[in-house]
Amino acid sequence: MSSARSARCLPRAPRALRVRRPGRLAAEAVALVAAVVVAFPLYWMVLSAFKPAGEVQSAHPRPWTLSPSLDSFRRVFTQQDFGRYFLNSLVVAGSVVLLSALIAFLAATAVTRFRFRFRTTLLIMFLVAQMVPVEALTIPLFFLMRDLGQLNTLGSLILPHLAFSLPFAIWMLRGFVKGVPVALEEAAALDGASRTRFLWQILFPLVFPGLVATSVFSFISAWNDFLFAKSFIISDTSQSTLPMALLVFFKPDENDWGGIMAASTVMTLPVLVFFVLVQRRLVSGVGGAVK
Repeated sequence: MSSARSARCLPRAPRALRVRRPGRLAAEAVALVAAVVVAFPLYWMVLSAFKPAGEVQSAHPRPWTLSPSLDSFRRVFTQQDFGRYFLNSLVVAGSVVLLSALIAFLAATAVTRFRFRFRTTLLIMFLVAQMVPVEALTIPLFFLMRDLGQLNTLGSLILPHLAFSLPFAIWMLRGFVKGVPVALEEAAALDGASRTRFLWQILFPLVFPGLVATSVFSFISAWNDFLFAKSFIISDTSQSTLPMALLVFFKPDENDWGGIMAASTVMTLPVLVFFVLVQRRLVSGVGGAVK
């Protein structure tokens, strides 16, 4: 009797938890499978970069290697002007990130805090600009860069990426700026803070997670660009970026797949480092945007 009575006194697990647990396990299994599918190409890229030439070109590839080699990386780093290509990519991606963050922050503040004519039209134009494919604008942008005298310069890569990253950044930051209460700005004004001081000392730190989130997308787009680099850098190879350096390993008779994978691995490292540095801000920024 005492055992039965104690069994009845034990707290029961909530019904919601008992029902949702199989669904949770299924969701975790799907997430694990998706992570493996996404990570396997990266694993194969790094593995091929460390494989000897004989294993890379083998007709029976194996998902491991017992004799790792650095020959592919030696060919990459001994390639002429590889360091210059790396520096050019850093300049282009860094410029796009900084300029897009600054301009998008000011523009998002303007379209959120101020009322002016054609404000809704301007927002719709930002949205429509995101729908236009990049490939459809490459030829008009080529003639525009030619008329501006920017061909064969890093400016021909910075300006288009800046133009394509701004609409998304403005739309995303608009939600962050709108989430800051107007009463906070009014309280700052009562305390004697000017609009400029409120903008940079109060509003900017509050929307900084959103700036980080938009900066990630801008950085990846500019860093991995091949279309604009191939179209606008015609004769001056000293202005080329890292994606163009991969063309050296594509040969008419036989491609150097070890060099291609090693160069791709080197290209991935800055993106990985950038993600590690901003991951906490990125998660909060994406969450704030959804909210």
